[in-house]
Amino acid sequence: MFKALVLNQEEKKTIATIEQLDDSHLPEGEVLIDVDYSSLNYKDGLAITGKGKIIRNFPMVPGIDLAGTVVSSEDTRYQTGDKVVLTGWGVGENHWGGMSQRARLKADWLVPLPTGMDSKKAMMVGTAGFTAMLCVQALLDADIKPEAGEILVTGASGGVGSVAVTLLAQLGYKVAAVTGRVEQNGPLLEKLGASRVIDRSEFEEPARPLEKQVWAGAVDTVGSKVLSKVLAQMDYNSAVAACGLAGGFDLPTTVMPFILRNVRLQGVDSVMCPTEKRIAAWEKLVELLPESFYEQACTEVELDAAPQYAEDITNGQVTGRVVIKL
Repeated sequence: MFKALVLNQEEKKTIATIEQLDDSHLPEGEVLIDVDYSSLNYKDGLAITGKGKIIRNFPMVPGIDLAGTVVSSEDTRYQTGDKVVLTGWGVGENHWGGMSQRARLKADWLVPLPTGMDSKKAMMVGTAGFTAMLCVQALLDADIKPEAGEILVTGASGGVGSVAVTLLAQLGYKVAAVTGRVEQNGPLLEKLGASRVIDRSEFEEPARPLEKQVWAGAVDTVGSKVLSKVLAQMDYNSAVAACGLAGGFDLPTTVMPFILRNVRLQGVDSVMCPTEKRIAAWEKLVELLPESFYEQACTEVELDAAPQYAEDITNGQVTGRVVIKL
């Protein structure tokens, strides 16, 4: 028997309860895992509280991330005792996820836990850090070098943004971090490696088709008018990695930055990312993230506390990462 957080729907309301289950309850998959840690992302918060239409089929175990130990495997790539990590693939949305002491998953969804990282650290990184690494890799692939100029990171105090700031600084880039709460978040962002912190309000005014060239590269987690403003300010032959739509999924811009300034807009998706690219990104995260990254704000909670923290994260009352010890 094992414990799991199970979501059910009653009269269009999502009800979260801790249940005792056995392996027969688990969905299909080739690999059975003892889950060490999961994490609480904003998407998990929306799923658990029912504030977002994340889950369509009930009952469901939430948790889009997990790290743990293989119990048994029908796939030769994984053996009993192997440490593995999972992010994405719709797990925690349409396949039972990480907020359970056991999980059964498809082997294709897993990657080996990289040497130099344990399960807790992997969940401190989670989907957010993994996505940040893919964004930074997109700028590297576009051949944006540190000497080219300043790199902008929007939504810098969020999960993706804060890791992107850290990674870029570790690679020697000069980073400008955009946040809506400069006084509150400025010191932390500077500690992570930002050379300056900019108030988000500077990016919320409507953009002209082209503005003064300022940025050699950018990681955007916001979308909408913020991304439009960023695009208008990009240098000639620059690149923007876009991975978020916290500010909206519209894009009120023109083709002028792309044509007249040779700007590249690279979309970044972490959910369906191919395995080889995943493994490379996790190995790069081990290489680049300093030990000090893991010493910043992180709250470790038991499974029973997940519903309350889900409520808090959707109300903007959580700072740093929340990891769930299973």
